[in-house]
Amino acid sequence: MATSTYLSNPALTINAINCSDQATSAVLTQVTQPQNSSAFGSTDSFYVTGMTDHTFEVELFMSYAASETYATLAALVGTQTTVTISPTAAGLATPTATAPKFTLTNCYLAELPLIDATLGELSTITLTFTGGTLTTATS
Repeated sequence: MATSTYLSNPALTINAINCSDQATSAVLTQVTQPQNSSAFGSTDSFYVTGMTDHTFEVELFMSYAASETYATLAALVGTQTTVTISPTAAGLATPTATAPKFTLTNCYLAELPLIDATLGELSTITLTFTGGTLTTATS
């Protein structure tokens, strides 16, 4: 039985800033909204592809130092931006079939948690970017 093993260590940028050293998890989801195309007399539901509504969720360590998490993200709230992610750091620079680069252009950041703190723990925040155009590069 052939298997493929993938050890997660992706690289990502937000607004062209490499945030890989602050990220602890990332999920990019390709979403299309189904549109019901069933007609009168149908006894089953049938669907066609509607608009896309992709999401990119990332968890980052929070840092208020210059050029770190807060400084990178504060101006992006309420705006459209671009995020990129690849399974490997090399895939960001030179995508391949086994290390594709996914780019979500004009995605929207609605909110930025300013403080999410628990005594004795490293502070992390979770961001969700929505919408935009998803492209995949493999070369």
